[in-house]
Amino acid sequence: MYIPKHFKMNDEKMIYDFIEKNSFATLISQHNGEPYATHLPLTLDKEKGFLYGHFARPNGQWKDIENQQILVIFQGPHCYISPSWYETNKAVPTWNYVAIHVYGQMEMVKEGQEIFDSLVEMVNKYEKPDSSYQLKDVDSSFIEGMSRGIVGLKIKIERIEGKAKLSQNHPVGRQELIIKQLENTSDQQSKQIANLMKRNLPLK
Repeated sequence: MYIPKHFKMNDEKMIYDFIEKNSFATLISQHNGEPYATHLPLTLDKEKGFLYGHFARPNGQWKDIENQQILVIFQGPHCYISPSWYETNKAVPTWNYVAIHVYGQMEMVKEGQEIFDSLVEMVNKYEKPDSSYQLKDVDSSFIEGMSRGIVGLKIKIERIEGKAKLSQNHPVGRQELIIKQLENTSDQQSKQIANLMKRNLPLK
């Protein structure tokens, strides 16, 4: 990923937090001789350095994905930045966004318990704390039948690139003008970008 020095994310904790909050990813590999992508949720184990998830078994991407480097993209908030918000007319439109690229090797998960554990972790992550649904309470024969329709996966993380393009290459005063405009919109992604931009401003 092309990352100018202004936009490079160096804080590992911030990168991992971003992955956990934006965990619906795009997984890209070579399949049948051409680029192929699957969109799927992934959970992160920071201590072991793995991402976990699963393919639908009919999705043939898993059949030739081992022994090649894969790319996983986590896309965060993004929005249009209008030059009309600046204090000058010597400007052009741009786009602010945050994205993380993870590179690694795929391992298929063949053990039933490891697959079940990753499913439990995913359910626990997305169900509300007061939800009555617990995967462990579902009939075991039903879970076993459904599990035959998926292929568990884990990705050993080898390299991570983080890019936060948040107008850091502009003067602080201009960044403040952009933030004001983004905060005055009803678009939630614009508001998220505004919040991220405010964190970058120097303390007054």
